[in-house]
Amino acid sequence: MMEESPFTDLPQNDVELTPDKVKDEKEGGPTFHCDLCDAELVYTIAQAFLPGLSTACVDNTTGDVFKSPDSVAAEIRKEMVEYLTQRSETFVAESVVLDAGLEVQASDHPYDIIAFLIDEFATTKRNLFSRVSEWLLSDKREDKIDDFSQEMEINGFWSIDKREAIVQTLLKNVDLKNEFHCDMKFYSADELAQHVPTCKYRSMTCQNEGCYAKYSISQMGNHDSVCLYKMIPCEQNCSASLMRRDMDRHCITVCPMKLVNCPFYSVGCKSAIPQCKIEEHRSSDFHSHLLYILQGIHKEASVEVLRKRVEQLLQKYSSKLANIRDLRSLTYKVKDLDAKLGPLKVCATNEVDVATKTAGKLQILEASDTNKVTEKGAETRVVGFEAKPQSLEVTPTNKDSIEAVKAEIKDFEAKLQSLGVKSLNKVSKEGLKTKATDVEAKPQSLENTITNKDSGVAPGTTVNHHEARPPSLEVTPKKVSEATIENSVKDVEGKVRLSKVSTGENW
Repeated sequence: MMEESPFTDLPQNDVELTPDKVKDEKEGGPTFHCDLCDAELVYTIAQAFLPGLSTACVDNTTGDVFKSPDSVAAEIRKEMVEYLTQRSETFVAESVVLDAGLEVQASDHPYDIIAFLIDEFATTKRNLFSRVSEWLLSDKREDKIDDFSQEMEINGFWSIDKREAIVQTLLKNVDLKNEFHCDMKFYSADELAQHVPTCKYRSMTCQNEGCYAKYSISQMGNHDSVCLYKMIPCEQNCSASLMRRDMDRHCITVCPMKLVNCPFYSVGCKSAIPQCKIEEHRSSDFHSHLLYILQGIHKEASVEVLRKRVEQLLQKYSSKLANIRDLRSLTYKVKDLDAKLGPLKVCATNEVDVATKTAGKLQILEASDTNKVTEKGAETRVVGFEAKPQSLEVTPTNKDSIEAVKAEIKDFEAKLQSLGVKSLNKVSKEGLKTKATDVEAKPQSLENTITNKDSGVAPGTTVNHHEARPPSLEVTPKKVSEATIENSVKDVEGKVRLSKVSTGENW
């Protein structure tokens, strides 16, 4: 807890704190100066005085058990005013000399210059302990500076009027472009009195209720355009007028012209409409809303068909649909009434077109599949006749595979029988020779014509795996040699023997 500050009892009029005005260099010239400055800038600079003074007092007393910031505040305040006055008179000339060789020049705005001088003064008051505190305990140091600055503001240690009087003098010293103060001079007090009511730097207070800002008359337009307390019409063109500071909250909460999504947004209506015109939108776009709902019910139907269904609904049930406002109720009602109207009627022309296109595609697919089956089937059968079947080379490992091998053996026996071989166990070399001769002499069985659409086999004709190649392929049967048939028989006998052994049967 900070002790009661002794500077609260200081006299209000400290004459020594007001710097002398700049004197005229030439005697006999105008001696009456207009002291008016940009009031808004003066107030802004005056607000920077207390934090600067607080920084100097805290840094000057850090680590000193016999001194506190409030005990040295009055003395440091006097030193601060003297330092700022002297430096402001020489700062411009010094900056011109120092910046002559620099590529980047310092800011020439009066606020930046005076703020730099305040920081420069506070730096001169630092002791060793304050420098260490700045490095190690910067947060704690900043808290002390803020607390002491607020204490001086509350106790009225340095009033704003006195600070503004000092700032006006400093501003004239650093504002060489005469942008923020009046540089008019007069020979008599009467001339100065006539000038003041018309001076563009005369001060005025904002007239908007709740705003106490001060500014020069020349800055009235700039302040009026940003004043948070000015009453302005709603930016969204509703009938309300409100303060500028409340505009954003109004536009996104209670403004009737706030843009919202259509109540039927979830079914497809993407319109953004003012909140006050929702009912008007519902009425004007009722047909579209019904169409969106029907599209959700009949997802496969075309837009033209659904539009006709909308017309049917409105013709028969317009009175039942007109008073429904929410999406859910309208959807349930439309589903119920749509069911009463029966199934959708698709246009006959569209049906014919669809059927025609579908039939054409089917014909193309059938022709393509027929050609592929015919060619591949014939090639497979010819190859099967020329070479011994590889499927017979499978070694049975279980009952299913054994049964498959037996079936393949029976199929092969049937093929041999078609060639005139009666039995695998009774065949002789002489019989094989005779049958081979018959096969060479009578290759007519290979000249069957494939006419069936799906399998390429004519009705009533039995085509074996080694027979029937389409006539278009013009297959010339090869001569079956005695050695080929004998090897095939031996191979089959070996397969049968292996099958018998694996199943435990006697060969």
